[in-house]
Amino acid sequence: MSLSYLLRRLGSVLLVLFGVSLVTFAIIPLLPGSPARVTLGVQATPAAVATLERQMGLDRPLPVQYVSWVGGILTRGDFGTSLISRQPIAGEVTRRVPATLTLALAALLVGLAIALPAGILAALKPGSPRDLGVSLFSQLGVSVPDFWMGILLILLFSETLGWLPSSGYRPLSDGLAPFLQHITLPALTAGIISGAIMTRFVRSALLEVLNQDYVRTAHAKGLPRRKVMRKHVLRNASISIVTIVGLQMATLLSAVVVVEIIFAWPGLGQLALTATLQRDYPALQAAVLLSAVAFTVINLLTDLSYTFLDPRVSYT
Repeated sequence: MSLSYLLRRLGSVLLVLFGVSLVTFAIIPLLPGSPARVTLGVQATPAAVATLERQMGLDRPLPVQYVSWVGGILTRGDFGTSLISRQPIAGEVTRRVPATLTLALAALLVGLAIALPAGILAALKPGSPRDLGVSLFSQLGVSVPDFWMGILLILLFSETLGWLPSSGYRPLSDGLAPFLQHITLPALTAGIISGAIMTRFVRSALLEVLNQDYVRTAHAKGLPRRKVMRKHVLRNASISIVTIVGLQMATLLSAVVVVEIIFAWPGLGQLALTATLQRDYPALQAAVLLSAVAFTVINLLTDLSYTFLDPRVSYT
């Protein structure tokens, strides 16, 4: 990987993030109503609203407001102040990022535990009953809404069996057992759906490699199937598999809002929804911007990982 390519990719990422920040900042001017009016309430006088707008800097030109907002984030990590709690948003974000990141990682592990063996089993015998069963599971998993999956899991494991709590969050610092008890159902809800999506891609990637001439040659030489799968098939299909894994990780970080709401999981998704309902625009801006940054950075890391997975891939 050349330095010039890396600099170009970083430049494109910065350009994308610049565009995302512009769109995110435009949320406040485009939405009806004034943040000052939201803070003071409908009974506030126009003079009081105008005074608070001056204090919040909303009377300044939009370009000046944007530069001040971005500068505060880049230099001090300052996302502004919540209109509802009147507390710095950075502290709220700092508390919620670990919860979202933990849930996304756990859901991805569940998805991989499903997708890799199911995709491999289906690809080894395409058209067989096993393959049809895996395809049916994948189709059902993609079609089932995450809120319905979460409700079913709560009814089964919490209400009927009483094995797991139906909601809540316990960090790992509180102990491994409470952490696993509370994260299991949310991770299964997001992970089963993610696994169903990845299963289709794993199967397709493996089938494409299995039909290559060098794989047939390896079988003709009498190499054991397990060795052929490990050294030839999985290695050459790794780029396609890593691509969908990266996309799913980025998606999970930015699209687990429903799961967080169902299980009262205090993550960024729940923050974004609460901020939307309460018209807490600065908090909504922070949640949207961080989700976009996570999506962009993960896609970049996925792209750069190709050179390590396959030496034939060269970026110049």
